[in-house]
Amino acid sequence: MSETLLTRVPRDELPEGARLAWDALNDLTGTPTFIEAFAKAPELLDFAMVQFYQNIFFNGRVGEKHKQLSRLRLSMNHGCRTCNLQNLSGVSELGYSQAKIDAMWRQDYSSFTEDEQAVMELADELALNNVHGTLSPELHTKLKRHFSDEEILELGLCLSIIVGLVKLSFVFGLVEKEDYCEFGTQ
Repeated sequence: MSETLLTRVPRDELPEGARLAWDALNDLTGTPTFIEAFAKAPELLDFAMVQFYQNIFFNGRVGEKHKQLSRLRLSMNHGCRTCNLQNLSGVSELGYSQAKIDAMWRQDYSSFTEDEQAVMELADELALNNVHGTLSPELHTKLKRHFSDEEILELGLCLSIIVGLVKLSFVFGLVEKEDYCEFGTQ
């Protein structure tokens, strides 16, 4: 269970939309702390869950497949247990096999298509633990074979917002961490 110093709103006091988000997060991870804490500032919860996730992440220019793969790669890098549980479910629902997921853990992208490889490599560059990340000419060329500049920017924005949210979640104790997480202790 994640521990936060922030005030948490109990599920039964949440508005309907937040209750649905709480239920989904609790079912996937057993840790709905993010929803409980952000419910104190409904406009911020709305930004994260509706304006970002619903409107951009799930309904933007770039298909969900590419965003789910890159988001899972980020959470694998960061060691966010809560995120990994959600993101593993997301890629599994899209039809990715356990063998492919295991390959992602090993950072072996050879069984993936070039577009899938490119978005996972972009996630590796944007990860919190890659302080020297860069969009190299080689990665840019690989991305450009499959995505417009607008789509590359959307991918980058989505991944950057997620990186910021995970950093906030680690600092504020809103998520559980994996044993290998290098960002502080629980």
